[in-house]
Amino acid sequence: MKYGPYSAISVRIDNGILLLTLDRPEQLNTFTSAMMNELVDVFTLVNEDDAVRVVVVTGAGRAFCAGSDLSPGADAFDNRRNPDWSRHDAGSADEVDFSDERVRDGGGKVTLAIFDCLKPVIAAVNGAAVGFGATVLLPMDIRIASTAARFSFPFTRRGIVPESASTWFSSAHRRRRDGAGMGV
Repeated sequence: MKYGPYSAISVRIDNGILLLTLDRPEQLNTFTSAMMNELVDVFTLVNEDDAVRVVVVTGAGRAFCAGSDLSPGADAFDNRRNPDWSRHDAGSADEVDFSDERVRDGGGKVTLAIFDCLKPVIAAVNGAAVGFGATVLLPMDIRIASTAARFSFPFTRRGIVPESASTWFSSAHRRRRDGAGMGV
């Protein structure tokens, strides 16, 4: 099966293992719309690839993923000013159709693609996992962290709602851990 070409990730298949590397080490593998599209593409294609038995996700360089790329500044998530996100504009707040796929946050598209993946997904966390970098781990089947790994969910400290379906995935893990979902 043909994967890529990709600009924000790299993919290598060896002996049934698809190694997916977040590959923007100079930017600490920060999440962009290009990375979102590429990750969704891989997790969609891998379901049809019999040569792949397992997916391992890691980050290039010293970070796993330092969250969303905020280098555009205040325009980072403004669909009217940031051309990378403009195709995700589902209309004005008065007329938006919340069933429109464009309303879903980019991280949510990725985490749902991972959740729908038919192959086991293993995270190999090699450094900072912040924001999206931490929430993308939640739907994965196994998470392995190096001694250099650090995790942060900065959403509430920033006064923003957690993304990537992380509130659902974190409570789903708790329900699985507690059996009947009665635990705190």
